[in-house]
Amino acid sequence: MARAMFEYTKTVLKKVSFNSDLFCKELEKALSRLLPYEVDELTIWLRQFTSNKPELYSCMALIK
Repeated sequence: MARAMFEYTKTVLKKVSFNSDLFCKELEKALSRLLPYEVDELTIWLRQFTSNKPELYSCMALIK
């Protein structure tokens, strides 16, 4: 089931990426719900996903 949560998180983040405020809120939720190794995987995915979306760079500060 944990894997399903990770995939669901990626889907939600893709859908709200049009709004950086929503994206940040959903990212905060995800970071509190996912397991530590999933957060690491999400970080890798986010770096790739946001590489051409500079408006979402500010949300990456939540990961640190």
